[in-house]
Amino acid sequence: MINPAIPSNERERLEALRSYNILYSKKEEEYDQITELAAHITDMPVSLISLVDKEEVWFKSAHGLEITSSSRNVSFCSYAIGEEDHFLILENLKDHPDFTDHPYVMSNKNPIRFYAGFCLLDSNGYALGTLCVIDHKPNQISEKQIKALKVLAKQVVMLIELNKRNSELHEIQEELKAKNDDLKEFAGRVSHDMKMPLANMIVTADILKGKFAAQIDPEAMKYLDYLKDSAFSLSDYISGMLNHYESDRIAEQLEEEFDLHHLLEEIVELLNIDNQCEINFPEISFELSCNRAALEQIFLNLIGNSLKYNDKDIIVININCEKVDGYYHFTITDNGIGIPADKMDSIFELFSTVGNLDRQGKKGNGIGLSTVKKLVEKLGGTISVESQLGEGTSFHFSIKGN
Repeated sequence: MINPAIPSNERERLEALRSYNILYSKKEEEYDQITELAAHITDMPVSLISLVDKEEVWFKSAHGLEITSSSRNVSFCSYAIGEEDHFLILENLKDHPDFTDHPYVMSNKNPIRFYAGFCLLDSNGYALGTLCVIDHKPNQISEKQIKALKVLAKQVVMLIELNKRNSELHEIQEELKAKNDDLKEFAGRVSHDMKMPLANMIVTADILKGKFAAQIDPEAMKYLDYLKDSAFSLSDYISGMLNHYESDRIAEQLEEEFDLHHLLEEIVELLNIDNQCEINFPEISFELSCNRAALEQIFLNLIGNSLKYNDKDIIVININCEKVDGYYHFTITDNGIGIPADKMDSIFELFSTVGNLDRQGKKGNGIGLSTVKKLVEKLGGTISVESQLGEGTSFHFSIKGN
């Protein structure tokens, strides 16, 4: 018996094989289906998917034979990976001069008398192992069957490489999730730490204005107003960022049953509207079954925008709701300043702003609508917008209900 030839690129080949993390992995139906099909195509009793390691040949799938591994020195797959043509066909091993004394050929129980192995060549040309068929008697294989087995061998490699890519993607996702969690924690901590100094700045500005009003000239008073407005703007920005990062946690809260009108009444109270405003609720007060906290956050943002970005003497906001095919469909329409046509496609992007000033002359921070879209999608729905500049805006969104 001759010894198997060692490939010239053995070190690199072994590195490639181990990079796929497939050695000694659990059995998988996809591989078993291929060996079953290979045996069926060739009408052979045995088909194997082998992976040739340094000293051992391990079988990812074994059809028709109870075997998990073999010594590399005696495995016919070891001979196959050393072939220049990347396949090895031995029709009658009993009469072959190189293998007459081979232990598998001489075996009394299920001897190997026919072997056909086709290398599993990865995208870099490394032979990881073989797809082979075996018979216990001398046999032959047709050109058509050879072609089919080569195709199946390529399918095995595609599975191996696909599993590696999926594993790498999973690792990247886990790494990104960990970094994202760290970022959320950092942003939350920094934001909370900043809010108190900002509140102190606002209070201090009011104290200075009240206590030293007679001694401060108009120019200095104006600067104090600038300071206070800037602190409020930064505080709003921080609150928006906190809401954005908290949206994932909010979206994971359990569903509950509640009355839509009651929710809207609480939201109107929270908004503490101090100007002429007419808010029209849906005619029917639905009994909703969904994530109440998330829906509340969505309404707070959208109704808040309708209040802020409105230049009419009397603000009108109409809210409608209907349930269709397991989804709640909401529409919030206002008579506000509207959204320019060239901004419609970007308003849901984080930090994207329309450029309009609100009723207090302040510019938005581009966080609220991004948070709304994120929440709506987390709840299995979609959101869209229609707007006419100077006349008003309608937001349409849906969420999945029970």
